Amino acid sequence: MTHDQPAGGIRIFASWRTWADAEPTVSSTLGPDDASVLRRAYRFAESWHGDQRRPAGEPYPTHLLEALEVLLVGTGERRAMPLAAALLHDVVEDTPCSLSEVTEQFGPAVAELVEHLTKPEPATGQTAQQARQAYLDRLAAAPPDAIAVKLADRYSTTQRLHTHPRPAKQRTYYAETVESIIPLADGFPFFHNLFAAWRRHYAYLTAQPAM
Repeated sequence: MTHDQPAGGIRIFASWRTWADAEPTVSSTLGPDDASVLRRAYRFAESWHGDQRRPAGEPYPTHLLEALEVLLVGTGERRAMPLAAALLHDVVEDTPCSLSEVTEQFGPAVAELVEHLTKPEPATGQTAQQARQAYLDRLAAAPPDAIAVKLADRYSTTQRLHTHPRPAKQRTYYAETVESIIPLADGFPFFHNLFAAWRRHYAYLTAQPAM
């Protein structure tokens, strides 16, 4: 299914499963220098994420390519910095990669975006859920580029929310997205419309599960 083929009324970004799928569009849309940066960012992220899998079982790099596709194809973003951050947004949070390594390879501007997108470990006296909520709350004050990458990240994570293997997690993700992520889209018309359709499509998840 391509990004132009809706699934039940929502737009799906899933054209690229590997870098070989993405590269023709990346290369034809961006200049050679920026395309090279994205190729390096993908390889860097791929090497760190290794054999990690997403909840529905797909290889982790597939999620990174979906986030990139949302920005490059969906929003029309053409700057290498946020596009590279889309590929790198989870390397510090979900792998042993350090922020200094991202800075060394891709510069401080990309690393700053990755830092905004990295959920910190719970502080002393904080539960994991409290730390997660504090991170989501802080996103409202993040730079616009960081917010755009987060919106692309969340859309990739939830565009096929019904495939998550845990129904309870589907409802949790829906509620959290409505409460903490969708408000971030107010300044981004593309994301505002994208998530409005998504919210309607998955509104059934607000219903209580049968006992």
